[in-house]
Amino acid sequence: MATWGNTMIQDANSSLMEQLMFFHDHTIMILSMITIMVAYIMMSLNSNKMINRYLLEGQTIELIWTILPAITLIFIALPSLRLLYMIDEINNPSITLKVIGHQWYWSYEYSDFSNTEFDSYMKPTNDLNPMEIRLLDVDNRTVLPMNTQTRVMVTAADVLHSWAVPTLGIKIDAVPGRLNQGAININRPGIMYGQ
Repeated sequence: MATWGNTMIQDANSSLMEQLMFFHDHTIMILSMITIMVAYIMMSLNSNKMINRYLLEGQTIELIWTILPAITLIFIALPSLRLLYMIDEINNPSITLKVIGHQWYWSYEYSDFSNTEFDSYMKPTNDLNPMEIRLLDVDNRTVLPMNTQTRVMVTAADVLHSWAVPTLGIKIDAVPGRLNQGAININRPGIMYGQ
């Protein structure tokens, strides 16, 4: 949930965002271990007064510092590739939401059951209620069902846009003349702010 003054990642409201957060934590752990190891080696080399001036080459050390980074990159690349394929996966969606980006607003269309269309403008600062968030609240909110596979089709009418909802782990570029798509499966009810 988006809260005022929060500097952390927002809570995940979809299984895809949970997987993205796990990957983030996995990568941070690997980077922390590398940082600690390099700091330890630098401190031990700095405190060591014995220097081997005749060391010109070392096959073993060169082999180690070639293989270890490759293994580390594999441990980062495999979960990343799995997530990339999960992002593009759309399994039998129940509802399709079409999103059209305009220069100052978004247009939404629900075309599965009835042809419902509406525009969503950002609320001006003067019209905000005390609990609404500036620059994120809109006059017409999009309503989507929970625990339902939803396909989101995004395009633009004029210039490049980007439709994103961070708590759902989705960001789709809106390009004029091109229809991009993504999938959403919401786990919890609530208000999710996009950008």
